[in-house]
Amino acid sequence: MDILSKLSERLNDLMDEAEINISTLAQCTGLNVSVISRILSRERMPSYKTLIKIADFFNCTTDYLVGLTDSWNETNFKKCPPFNEQLDFLLNYFNVSKYKLEKDAKLQEETVNRWHKGKYEPTIENIIKLANNFKCSVDFILGREN
Repeated sequence: MDILSKLSERLNDLMDEAEINISTLAQCTGLNVSVISRILSRERMPSYKTLIKIADFFNCTTDYLVGLTDSWNETNFKKCPPFNEQLDFLLNYFNVSKYKLEKDAKLQEETVNRWHKGKYEPTIENIIKLANNFKCSVDFILGREN
């Protein structure tokens, strides 16, 4: 099952369990109804910031939402730093250069440079690539967990 299909399925299940509709979720998260609707109908992958808002509302991991884990870890998470700052942290934490990251994770140099300069934010697919490359959670990549 692809990421968007799993996200749609999990979001639908969470909304059913919480007995809320799209309008209520939109109001509680500050997201647009159409954004949530497109996720549920598998029309569009959300931004990672939208994913975080949904995970924060349901108090679950982003890894759970995208189907990387089946365990539900109800935890309070840290506020995420801007991604360019988090990228610096990750490079230092894992002691790798941008060049090594690009090669190992099969990312384009220009893409990583734009992230590093804060001009571009990664897609959920690229965040998952980073998590797989570093063998850690998506929440760690985003700076939500210690």
